[in-house]
Amino acid sequence: MAELSRFNAFFVENLLVWYARHKRDLPWRDTQDPYKVWISEIILQQTRVDQGLPYYLRFLKTFPKLKHLALADEQAVLSIWQGLGYYSRARNLHQGAKQVHVDNRGEYPSTYEDWLKIKGVGTYTAAAIASFCFKEQVPVLDGNVFRVLSRVFGISEDILSGKGKKVFWGKAMELIPAATPDIFNQAIMEYGALHCTPKSPDCEQCVFNKMCFAYKNNLVGELPVKLKKLVRKSRFFEYHVFLFNKSILFKKRGKGDIWEGLNEFPLVEKKKADDLLKSSPQSIKLKSLFTSEVLKHVLSHQDLYCVFKVYEVKNKVDWAALIKQWEADPVALSKITPIPKPVLLTKFLNTYFMPM
Repeated sequence: MAELSRFNAFFVENLLVWYARHKRDLPWRDTQDPYKVWISEIILQQTRVDQGLPYYLRFLKTFPKLKHLALADEQAVLSIWQGLGYYSRARNLHQGAKQVHVDNRGEYPSTYEDWLKIKGVGTYTAAAIASFCFKEQVPVLDGNVFRVLSRVFGISEDILSGKGKKVFWGKAMELIPAATPDIFNQAIMEYGALHCTPKSPDCEQCVFNKMCFAYKNNLVGELPVKLKKLVRKSRFFEYHVFLFNKSILFKKRGKGDIWEGLNEFPLVEKKKADDLLKSSPQSIKLKSLFTSEVLKHVLSHQDLYCVFKVYEVKNKVDWAALIKQWEADPVALSKITPIPKPVLLTKFLNTYFMPM
């Protein structure tokens, strides 16, 4: 046990020294404001720092305080989030802000357990805010932390299993200092992000290579263990783009699917790829302008194959009929930029219609 304690102490000491020398200068590290830390942690889920940083700055410029976010319209929140993906993060963040602003009367939770009660806040985000802002001795477990701990200490439990998460939590609790849980959590995440990377880590220059189980046993490429494989799904979207008098039809996506709350063109989902390029009967006579090639759009768990069929509507009566049929809303082409919509549609519009 004494040997294990020395091992742990060596790890913590050298990790904190490394972090002091190599940490990146990031704006959310200069604050203990729970709102700013909360925003940063939600944005950085499934997002690289270099990609998330401009969104963080833009988000705070638009919603500088909790009350501004809580009182905002959801479409305004989604518009700022546009292009970042995983839009449920934005919707949950918005709902969580309302919860704190209204139910908690603007008072932030101060403990890990209480943060878990906030909409959209999971174990990772709750631990981050509780340790960074309130110095609670609770470990943050993300992909970077799993990787460092599994390699250095030789933990071979599946990181996606309930048992594995308990093992990693226990190990992190052994290590996290009571006096500086905030610095330790940021340091270990930073080490995984910058040095102990998923592919081609610089093991020769690693400060832990003499103690690292994976390095000494040639298992760097095998750890951490992640047994569950993501099952990808292919879907086939036929978008109908209706134009009339420099206006275009949009409708909001419903709940329970990708892009919830975003705007898109009227859509017919097909069963297979061959159906996308077949002619599509319309309820009224329309002038077909063009049909795009089949475009592939890759999401984290789905491959979308999409075709855009563009039509010109001839008169107001037909235009009104289409609005009713699709339960859609007409939007002037000159005003479509701020409307929150999937990146796929933004690219299509930029290619074919923005010059109009």
